[in-house]
Amino acid sequence: MAPPYQRSPSPSQPSGKGEVSDVKSQLRQLAGSRAPGTDDSKRDLFKKVLSYMTVGIDVSSVFSDMVMCSATSDIVLKKMCYLYVGNYAKYNPDLALLTINFLQRDCKDEDPMIRGLALRSLCTLRVPNLVEYLVGPLGSGLKDKSGYVRMVASIGVVKLYHISASTCVDADFPAMLKHLMLHDQDAQVVANCLFSLQEIWTLEANTSEEASSEREALLSKPVIYYFLNRIKDFNEWAQCIILEMVSKYVPPDSNEIFDIMNLLEDRLQHANGAIVLATIKLFLQLTLDMTDVHQQVYERIKAPLLTQVSLGSPEQSFAVLSHLHLLVMRAPMLFSTAYKHFYCHYNEPFYVKKLKLEMLTAVANESNTYEIVTELCEYAANVDIPMARESIRAVGKIALQQYDVNAIVDRLLQFLEMEKDHVTAETLVLVKDLLRKYPQWSHDCIAVVGNISSKNIQEPKAKAALIWMLGEYAQDMQDAPYVLESLVEKWEDECSAEVRLHLLTSVMKCFFRRPPETQQVLRAVLAAGIADFHQDVHDRALFYYRLLQHNVSVAEGVVNPPKQAVSVFADTQSSEIKDRIFDEFNSLSVVYKKPSYMFTDKEYRGPFAFSEEFGNMSIGVESEETAASSQRVEASDKELLLNTSEKEDKVLSNNGPAYSAPAYDGYLDTAASQVQSDLVSLEPPLPSHPPKTSSGIDLLSLGLSIKPTPAPTAPTLKLNAKPVLDPNTFQQKWRQLQVSVSQEISISPQGVAALANLQSLLRHMQGHSIQCIASGGQSPNYKFFFFAQKSEESSLFLVECIINSLTCKAQLKIKADDESSSQAFSTVFQSALSSYGTS
Repeated sequence: MAPPYQRSPSPSQPSGKGEVSDVKSQLRQLAGSRAPGTDDSKRDLFKKVLSYMTVGIDVSSVFSDMVMCSATSDIVLKKMCYLYVGNYAKYNPDLALLTINFLQRDCKDEDPMIRGLALRSLCTLRVPNLVEYLVGPLGSGLKDKSGYVRMVASIGVVKLYHISASTCVDADFPAMLKHLMLHDQDAQVVANCLFSLQEIWTLEANTSEEASSEREALLSKPVIYYFLNRIKDFNEWAQCIILEMVSKYVPPDSNEIFDIMNLLEDRLQHANGAIVLATIKLFLQLTLDMTDVHQQVYERIKAPLLTQVSLGSPEQSFAVLSHLHLLVMRAPMLFSTAYKHFYCHYNEPFYVKKLKLEMLTAVANESNTYEIVTELCEYAANVDIPMARESIRAVGKIALQQYDVNAIVDRLLQFLEMEKDHVTAETLVLVKDLLRKYPQWSHDCIAVVGNISSKNIQEPKAKAALIWMLGEYAQDMQDAPYVLESLVEKWEDECSAEVRLHLLTSVMKCFFRRPPETQQVLRAVLAAGIADFHQDVHDRALFYYRLLQHNVSVAEGVVNPPKQAVSVFADTQSSEIKDRIFDEFNSLSVVYKKPSYMFTDKEYRGPFAFSEEFGNMSIGVESEETAASSQRVEASDKELLLNTSEKEDKVLSNNGPAYSAPAYDGYLDTAASQVQSDLVSLEPPLPSHPPKTSSGIDLLSLGLSIKPTPAPTAPTLKLNAKPVLDPNTFQQKWRQLQVSVSQEISISPQGVAALANLQSLLRHMQGHSIQCIASGGQSPNYKFFFFAQKSEESSLFLVECIINSLTCKAQLKIKADDESSSQAFSTVFQSALSSYGTS
């Protein structure tokens, strides 16, 4: 039986059938030959077999011949044979039995190198039926006179423990490892024994009290000092293991803490970054309850960390910078005087530059803000657009920290005059945040922002920020109503729901401040919003319309209340999360900026673990189990559909009371297309006293009644009708790309009921040039992975869609090669999904 990962060779590779037969016959001829040059011929054949194995050709048929040819003293042949045997033995337990005799024989060879290689290969077989053959060679290996063999045997014990823990314990191997660890003169053997014991006792600690006590004995003072006094004898990997073990030791008093720190002081000067970080972690943990000493540790580790940043590869610099950033979050003044170490160099990769910008933002204070902002402003003119964007954001973050705000605002306003689209876009977003915190700067900012043409702004976030300022400061911007009017006229061309939402709110704000100039715009934007197919836009427009119907004063208080300056912007991470990350110092948690349980435990990967669940889903077709589970909930779905229809009938038969309420019933969304024409033509009931705005303008006299307008068409995004993408590439791109759109949408009960036949949904989406690559899940959650491709482009869109048949909701996550078109594709996808089951 061939290994499951083997694949069919490509046309450029050998087919494997005839070639393997030739190799097998040649190996058989050389098996018993002792002629000169035989070993050289065997080497050539062994290399050929390994090359075939590497490209995926099944060469398990030559297993017995390879074993027979391994009867030689040539260590190169031995290594190649062991590599072949280790690869095929775990898939062919019957063939593995053939290797036992020659491996056991080699374990008794005179050459210690052959003994060690044979023992390592014997432990690598990992076949439960062959466990009994491992005990003898392992016991002999642990007592071997060669340090290399003992080193291999100490690691082999762990491999045996993973195959059969009871056999390992019954053979008393843990006790033998402990004896070797404390008495062996070879440092590498001691390190391997320590590693093996730690893993065995960690795995056994949950089920055995004896293992827990043994582990505690390992952390005793004599053992700890034994390793600390010999730490210079070990290699770098072993030193990291020792430092990790010492970090779990709790000294009884401060004198012992100082002794340990004095013994390890020179490790801070080590050239290896892993040892430096492990030592720093130990020092920080030991002094956590000693405030003064803890602060001294921060000062002491400053120079070693800065040295590590400037040495080694960019990857190493990134890892050290991540730890530096964590430390600065806990001690902001630590690196405030060393900010120049975080200036960016031209030849650094972007991920290092971005982290350095975060460091500059973190270390900024009253004394160094001017120099840091000056440096960041230089980066804003960089030809590297992502770098320029990040530098502008860094300037804004410093301003929000209340450092040198006057000078920073002047610099940001200068950015708006650079006439670079990406610079203008990022600056507008920052100006919006600054005005929320520093309203006193509105006059200066609005004077500059008012000169910017909305035609030159294409990015949704920047356009949304400009629209927000037009509504918030409409009384100070003379052309605000007319700029908003021009934007409303282009409603159909606007793909971003965020921009449409801001446009609705800003027009409402502008109306309450300047009613005569905004009345026509308000009527147009409410009509367009109510007819919009995006759920959030539709809901907000209808909410505003009903507010105005209900009470104009209440509407003004809701939309345009007195605002207070924002004092603190919400942090993205809680203090608890930061403390958890600090506890996992010198690990990937610091690099990922999240505790280990968030990226190692399946529970925290979301409702579906992609890496495992993707393989369990049906690829492109509906599984029988999914179809059966869909049929089981069909009855409940039909009942839900009937109940919803009854509610709609009641609402449509009594329009007056239903629409006079200020709240909006979500179930009306399911029949939006049916009631839309009635909805937009509704006239507000005439009150006995016509409502007026705060400016004294008669609201009804402004002609606010909304007239029917044609529904806007969906944004045009042309998709390839026949995109091609294999599952492996999909999974790889899904892990690499960031989520660009994440939202929840409603699905009609008709569409939910139609889920009983998932194939119809897949065909329906294919009709909109959206392909399904995997489907699965169980009632009430059904999960789909879709993909689409831009027409005449290679840009891909990846979609994760989870449909809940009980709530009639769908959770969407969209990732795209081109994030700028994500919103447009999201609109297309929602339109396609919403129309399912309605035709």
